Amino acid sequence: MGLGCVYANRGAMATPAHLLRFAQTAEALGFDAIWTSDHIVVPTNVQSFYPYHPEGQMPFVPSEPYWEPLVVLTYLAAVTQRVRLGTSVLILPYRNPVFMAKALATLDVLSQGRITLGVGVGWMEEEFKALGLDTYARRGAYSDECLRIFRTLWTEADPVFDGEFHQFANLKCEPKPVQAGGIPIWVGGHTPQAIRRAARLGDGWQPIVQRPPADLPPEELRVKIAALHELAEAQGRDPQSIALALGAAVQFSDGPRTGHFRGSVAQIVEGIQQYQEVGVQDFRFDFPSTSPEGTLQAMERFAAEVRPQIV
Repeated sequence: MGLGCVYANRGAMATPAHLLRFAQTAEALGFDAIWTSDHIVVPTNVQSFYPYHPEGQMPFVPSEPYWEPLVVLTYLAAVTQRVRLGTSVLILPYRNPVFMAKALATLDVLSQGRITLGVGVGWMEEEFKALGLDTYARRGAYSDECLRIFRTLWTEADPVFDGEFHQFANLKCEPKPVQAGGIPIWVGGHTPQAIRRAARLGDGWQPIVQRPPADLPPEELRVKIAALHELAEAQGRDPQSIALALGAAVQFSDGPRTGHFRGSVAQIVEGIQQYQEVGVQDFRFDFPSTSPEGTLQAMERFAAEVRPQIV
């Protein structure tokens, strides 16, 4: 089982001193991964529906810092030794896929093979427009092509690609990632489209839970995992080769339980075990707080009181 912590690259945590302390604390406490998220710009007037809020309200404060995830991971690779480094999620249509493949492969070499690429297709049309992109309506197809380009550039000595959005031949793209077969790609999202993408192209599936309308209690997730496995088999893939992960917020509370990961230590342990029972192998937790110190204290409490009770 893997346990990671997330959102090191935005808000109050996004200072050099806080980022360094966060990363080295996570590694010292035995967390298995550090995850960053992705927005290049945050428009001040957003009408797009945010998929992880009941009314679709954007949770970000545009004036807060939101650091570029691959740059942050490069920094973290230099100040850590063991912990894996990932994106949850990198929004594929925002960047040229050939450039992304090169940057990610370079980062995998620099980190000695510690990168996991969580990917998404994006939801904020205003951000697409701010970046001068016209791919919002076709972002799913564009993202699928990005993943195929990554595989091609990471594994083929003489890569050739002829897609709808990109074509190339007669080139080299070095270095290759350290990890055999390329960097693991974990598909984010809980929609049928995301599950199909994970079944076709992903090394893992990584939805967010306990964020209505994407609540995904264990029994609902069990049904979606079964659908993922059926789709993978239809593609001629071994369903067991696709890692099952989830993201959620952990909040310690002495009051009534308000979610599978919000309550007492015993209740949080029980919540993790319930998701393990339906097949989840990897957990990506954030520890919401009004201050970096509060986040670090919650991480320390989790490592001391929760982790010893789970396998």
